[in-house]
Amino acid sequence: MSRHAGRARTTADGPSAEVRRGRILTAQMDVVVSGKHAEVGAGLRAHTLEKVQRIERFATDVRRVDVEYRVLAARRADDSHTCEILVHLSRHLVKGQASAPDHPVALDLALEKVEAQMRRLHERRVRRRNGAKVRADGARPAPPGAPDEAEDHAGGPVVRTKRIEVKPMDVEEAALQMELLGHDFFLFTVAETGRAAVLYRRRDGDLGIIEAAG
Repeated sequence: MSRHAGRARTTADGPSAEVRRGRILTAQMDVVVSGKHAEVGAGLRAHTLEKVQRIERFATDVRRVDVEYRVLAARRADDSHTCEILVHLSRHLVKGQASAPDHPVALDLALEKVEAQMRRLHERRVRRRNGAKVRADGARPAPPGAPDEAEDHAGGPVVRTKRIEVKPMDVEEAALQMELLGHDFFLFTVAETGRAAVLYRRRDGDLGIIEAAG
């Protein structure tokens, strides 16, 4: 795996770059560009920096943006190049991923998804600041035990282990975070009780919650 990145500060005349290992720094956010089975050259790195600065239009608390490029040789040519963008805000994560014939196009498509999510997050933040109560549509406690719509995959091999930081939040915020990541479930700690819980999307489109007891 090859990783290429640089460091830049936004100036009145535009971004200037100073090459550093591992990341690019703008005036407000840290941009980390990496490649997995892909070479990230200086041109793609500079293009990435220029493009991702648009994200700062939607929020003032963007701390870091991870951009990972991959080349998937097993795929057909028109979607063999992928780009995944993960935006770290003070309390949320926003994710966008896309595939295309080349990395610049994949970057544009992934950015479109990220900007749509950032715009939605901005609108919800504005509504909350204005005192409007935003609810998690359809969120309700799940029946005891596993979700009734879950399929039985017992006996399948565990092919991946992922460790995540579990943050305390209410159900409303957990539902928003799950939507921003594009997932069908989200693990969090219920702020009121301190208990671990999983918010998940049911087959009927509603949301359910599994909360640890005791």
